[in-house]
Amino acid sequence: MCENDFHVISRFRNDVILYYPTLEQKTGKRGHPKWFDGRIDFANLDLTRCKEYEVNKGKLYGLRVYAKALKRYVSLAVWYPMDGRTDKWQLYFSTDDSMDGREVLDYYRTRFQLEFCFRDGKQHAGITNCQSTDFRKLDFHFNASLAAVNLAKAACKRLGIAYSISSCKSFIHNAYMLERFICVFGINPDPQVIDKLFKELILFTARAA
Repeated sequence: MCENDFHVISRFRNDVILYYPTLEQKTGKRGHPKWFDGRIDFANLDLTRCKEYEVNKGKLYGLRVYAKALKRYVSLAVWYPMDGRTDKWQLYFSTDDSMDGREVLDYYRTRFQLEFCFRDGKQHAGITNCQSTDFRKLDFHFNASLAAVNLAKAACKRLGIAYSISSCKSFIHNAYMLERFICVFGINPDPQVIDKLFKELILFTARAA
């Protein structure tokens, strides 16, 4: 896969075996110089080989290392969380060793946005409710469900409210009910008064959601 310019960004276990690349230069003598300068001890990381990045919580270091399990060099991001965490460090890597540590961590974290889409699709957009076995119908249903989630995100952004599918549903429901009450009761509200109260009324339950 990597040979076809596809790369993997994932996370290592904390006890993974990684090595520092050697800094030894060729001497012109017989034999190849050593490949590695020793196994990495993350409890005592050699900071002279790392590049430090500014992060809000903890410390982040990036370096190029050799992964024994993958049999290749990778770009590694080592994150040491703030005090109070049970885990001492977290290791993120990319098989594209030209990436820096911050890019590796940022790309890894974006995958949660995909998981949030599927979570919202299951909870609010009925992505698992299709009972058809036809591939085309399932494809249409999945796309329609995820499109509804994206439209809800766009609506929240346009309305200036915090993104939440539940809040968005409450917002739309309240707006419909308020217009329905006005229509059924046949009243003609004062525009100046209703403009002040309309947004507060339709956001009433959305704020608590």
